[in-house]
Amino acid sequence: MRSIVIEHVAITELPEAWRNRLSIGQEARVRVVIEEENAPASSSENAGAFGMWRDRGDMADVEGYVRNLRAPRYGRP
Repeated sequence: MRSIVIEHVAITELPEAWRNRLSIGQEARVRVVIEEENAPASSSENAGAFGMWRDRGDMADVEGYVRNLRAPRYGRP
């Protein structure tokens, strides 16, 4: 993991949102540490294709539907 350390930064140079989270005087100096963060693992539920067939009545029994699709490949009735 890579990181950057910036020392002796005047509090007034920080973004306002950061300053608001700190309860220190306006003359204070701080140390800013920025670390690279691993991206969270993506969930298949966030994929656009997830659930796209949920409203299909002919696929209500998923196992049966797939079994019927595969039957001709394996010579099953």
